[in-house]
Amino acid sequence: MRELISSMLSILMMPLATLSGIMCLAIGLSAAPVEEQTDQRTKLDQSSFESESPQKWFPSRFGENDTLGAINLLSPEKVLEAVRLVTSGKTYALGIPTGPNTPAYPGRSYRIITMASGNGSGEHWGTNQMSGMDDAIFSHMGIGSQLDGLGHVGIAAKYYNGTEAREFFGPAGIKKFSTHEIPPIVSRGVLLDLTTLTKEAFLDAGTQIGPAEIQLALRKQNLEIKKGDVVLLHTGWSSIAENEPERFMKGEPGLTVAGAKYLASKNVVAVGADTWGVEVIPFENPDRIFEVHQTLLAKNGIYILENMHTADLARDQVSEFLFVLGQPRFVGTVQVVINPVAIR
Repeated sequence: MRELISSMLSILMMPLATLSGIMCLAIGLSAAPVEEQTDQRTKLDQSSFESESPQKWFPSRFGENDTLGAINLLSPEKVLEAVRLVTSGKTYALGIPTGPNTPAYPGRSYRIITMASGNGSGEHWGTNQMSGMDDAIFSHMGIGSQLDGLGHVGIAAKYYNGTEAREFFGPAGIKKFSTHEIPPIVSRGVLLDLTTLTKEAFLDAGTQIGPAEIQLALRKQNLEIKKGDVVLLHTGWSSIAENEPERFMKGEPGLTVAGAKYLASKNVVAVGADTWGVEVIPFENPDRIFEVHQTLLAKNGIYILENMHTADLARDQVSEFLFVLGQPRFVGTVQVVINPVAIR
């Protein structure tokens, strides 16, 4: 118990800069440009997705007071459409195990303290000899498989729907966009297996996934993206996480800004990948940091799902499925650890 109290005090006494790391992204990764690795024959016209929009990105199309973003695209009809995809009843856990050795963004960590009756000596109470255990977790919410809420990343201190940070930020939890307010996400899930484009086990760090690559994957898998879908990208990158954690965290294949804009144009609810940040790193432009996050979260209200376990779906060649997520309802959280389920 003394150790538990000491740990709680150390958390509470952390500098604000450390605590705010739960809400803000630190910057410290290499961002050198990389060579494009896509077959030139698959190139499509991407100009409409690469150009800067002259229009203001707020208020949201869902209304100036909206706080849910693309969740508004879900409906009972969409749920029923997704349920019809279930033919075998086989389930897939999309979350990875989270523990003290899980690769995490610099500064983030996980610690668990377990307490047992009688300190594990076997002490018990009552004529029924009840004994038990309890635990406490001290962890950043942005570790392992996680959902990025709309309060996670903004543009010049403006977040989704143009909301100023000062309107909702608080060191004891955000007052708007908390992940506990997100309704269950039950929809059609789509897995795009990008490894089929290269025939390699995984895409290398810095490999860019733009509109051309997305459309080519869709054609190869005979798929289309529909309004309200959850799109997951399988790159194979997570396969190196356990044995090469430093390499895993140093960079990643991922979405380009144009790719994010393309998916947004398809009215998706969430975008995820088997990578820790979903977007390509090194960044396309070293002066523009986590711009895919800005494009999806701040500008379009599209949720981000990081470190998704997509390998089993890819192995079984599952391209579409029922996606189910009911995240923990921790009040005031910017992000939250999740374990969505795919059902085929």
